[in-house]
Amino acid sequence: MTRLGKTKEFLFSPNDSASDIAKHVYDNWPMDWEEEQVSSPNILRLIYQGRFLHGNVTLGALKLPFGKTTVMHLVARETLPEPNSQGQRNREKTGESNCCVIL
Repeated sequence: MTRLGKTKEFLFSPNDSASDIAKHVYDNWPMDWEEEQVSSPNILRLIYQGRFLHGNVTLGALKLPFGKTTVMHLVARETLPEPNSQGQRNREKTGESNCCVIL
């Protein structure tokens, strides 16, 4: 994950879901991200290749290359955007995104 140049690497298995990852990151929040700490893992959303991932999507379902580094963004957001509005949302700059490097 990264915010303003801060990055963090995490190791996950293909069976881990987006909600599993959000909870793990929340439970292991990096000390140097203290200013960005959120109140609940339920508002952490993963973005992969410009698309928000629903909580039940596993890394295996994304067909990620096993054993390779994958970069995902992590944002604090109460709800997921409507599917047809994602393109517009991705063009907006929020300044609140973090980046999750999944090994």
